[in-house]
Parts: sequence; C-alpha cells; structure tokens
Amino acid sequence: MASKTQSNLTGSGVYTILGAGGSIARELTTVLLEQGKQVRLVSRQAKPIKGVSDIIAADITDPLQTRRAVSGSAVVFLCVGLAYDHKVWQDKWPKIMQNVIEACSEGGVPLIFFDNVYMYGLVNGAMREDTPYNPRSKKGEVRAMIADKIMQHVKQGNLTATIARSADFYGPAADSTGILNIMVINKLAQGQAANWMGNDQVTHSYTFTPDAGKALYLLAADPSSYNQVWHLPTTNPAPNGKEYVEMVAAALHVKPRYTKLNGFMIRLAGLFNKTIAELHEMMYQTTHPYIFDSSKFEKHFNFKPTSYEEGIAITVKSIGENKK
Repeated sequence: MASKTQSNLTGSGVYTILGAGGSIARELTTVLLEQGKQVRLVSRQAKPIKGVSDIIAADITDPLQTRRAVSGSAVVFLCVGLAYDHKVWQDKWPKIMQNVIEACSEGGVPLIFFDNVYMYGLVNGAMREDTPYNPRSKKGEVRAMIADKIMQHVKQGNLTATIARSADFYGPAADSTGILNIMVINKLAQGQAANWMGNDQVTHSYTFTPDAGKALYLLAADPSSYNQVWHLPTTNPAPNGKEYVEMVAAALHVKPRYTKLNGFMIRLAGLFNKTIAELHEMMYQTTHPYIFDSSKFEKHFNFKPTSYEEGIAITVKSIGENKK
C-alpha cells in the first residue's frame, strides 16, 4: 500500500474531486489549476468548468461508478454535500463512504475527506482534533460513524486517508451553502435585515472558503500529514453574532439591522420548510460558544488564516462583481 500511494503522489495522476458542485470543491479546483495539476471533477450532474477537460457524471452511491470515477487518481478529495436531511444522510453516507474507501484502497489512492464538526456535539471550550465524539444530533451520529469507518481502515493499514474538518464556512463561492452568506451577507446586500440564529452574544468560528481550498491542497501535497485529523485554518478568536452583522454592514455601507431567530421560531418555520426544520437539532451550535481551533494546521504549514475583516470584504466585493 505504501509503495502504491508514493508512486501515485510522485507520478502524473489526476487530482479527483468527488462532489464537484459545492463551494469548497470550486475553491479547491481553482487552487489545483493554479498549481498546474490535472483535475477530474465528478458529480451527479457534471458541468463544464474552464480549464478542466476531465469531467465525469457519476453516482457514488453505486460501487462501479465510484470505482470508475477514482481510477487513475493520484489523490481523491471527497467533498460531497448531500441534501440537508438526516434521513438522506443515514441512507446515503454509509454507501458513499464504503464505495470510496474500497475504490481508494484497491487503487492505493490517498483519500482526503472534507468533514464538518457535527460529531463533536456540544463542546465546553475549543474544538480540537482530539476532541472526543459526542454527537447530540442525528446528523452528528452519521458523521461520527463515517469518520470512525475511515480511521478504522487507516489503522488496519489498507487505506491512506486524511480527515480535514472545517467550521461553518463563508466566502465568495458560498452564496447558496454558507450560513453566514445566506443569513447575513446576502440579506444585508439585498437591503433586507439580516437573520442570526440563537445567541448573538457568543463567539462563532467561520472558515473562509478560499483558505479551505488552499489547505486541502497542502494536505494532499504533504504525505507526512496523512492518516490524521486536521482542522482547516480558521481565525480564532472569532466575533459574536452582533459583531458579524456590524462587520458585514460596515463593508456594505448599510445599517446593521438584524432579527434574532430562537428555537421556537426555527421549529415554527420548519413546519413549512423541511431544510429549516433540520436546523433545529443543530441549535446548540448557535446558543453556546462555537470555538474551532486550527492551531495544529497553522503551525505545521506556517499558515495564517484570513482575518474576518478581510474575508468579509472579499466576499462583499464578489457580490458586486457578480452583479456586473
């Protein structure tokens, strides 16, 4: 296994992104192309992207389609985003993870899994790579299960893999997926009052998507980082909700108007919107301090995360550019 993996890394294989339609995958694609890498984009509905000729339509809940998508890869990034529905996660994530692990193991291909922090549950203090799993949501239970599955195969010696975790994220490519984009940045940019879920007086970490894209590449390019969990670079300490709204409003030159959404309001809105209903079990992340520590990554790669002021300014600027 070690020799296969090493030959893949030093050869001319393709860098494959499974789940190529999301904001993190788009940032990663940009970085890989800048580094002169051959990129393969895999998604259910493949769409052409400038600079990428290797685009595959595949359903990676199917073992054969997954094996075909992974074949010939130097590295595989798993960046899939499923519908925000715990029943979908319970059904599809175990299949996806099993198929990807088998395909990567057979080909001796390193796997970089882009993960979140749901498996940690409510943490008293900072979330770190060695924080025990204590999920308090159905989606968190799924995330804990698939992360455990990866590391079990790593320990057995039949898989080379890295788990790369991000906090909630925001950025210029996250208009439809980043909570900070959707509820604060986009709202204020459209002349509406922003929304803030939970307690607006507690700190909440957000990862800047361009930083995440750069970090995923750095992990893939450094074999010494393999077979570990890493937190992707995220500025700490982070602002609280009120401070985020004020920061975004200042960048947009508008008043910092916002509405606080509590658990009852989320539950009520969830009666009419299934995605909103799924947010209710995650409310603990917004009522308590949400502190994401990425010092391990920052020290190893000598990487300074983008400040919130700069990240918000870049994101706001991208909104104006997209309107042109």
